[in-house]
Amino acid sequence: MPLERLAPILLLFGSNVFMTFAWYGHLRYKSAPLMVAIFASWGIAFFEYCLMVPANRIGSNVYSAPQLKGMQEVITLLVFAGFSAWYLGQPLKWNHWAGFALIAVAAWLIFLE
Repeated sequence: MPLERLAPILLLFGSNVFMTFAWYGHLRYKSAPLMVAIFASWGIAFFEYCLMVPANRIGSNVYSAPQLKGMQEVITLLVFAGFSAWYLGQPLKWNHWAGFALIAVAAWLIFLE
């Protein structure tokens, strides 16, 4: 796979790791004040944007905007599934996987010409 097709995927994976920690990482620390969680999440989200913006800018040379969004959604679900089980101790159940599979099918449809 040429670098121009692979780079956006790798950058999206990295950005989604940061995004998932920003959005859900604080759930492990519910005793922390809400404002601390908000500012910590905001700080983590900065790094997510540092990867997401280049991913979309580079990716737009070979993928359409809907394809980039579909790709991002599938990557988000994969990263979240691992995060939920590993970091939060909440593995996904069959119905979660089934729902995620339907979203993956929707993303696949976006790539059909």
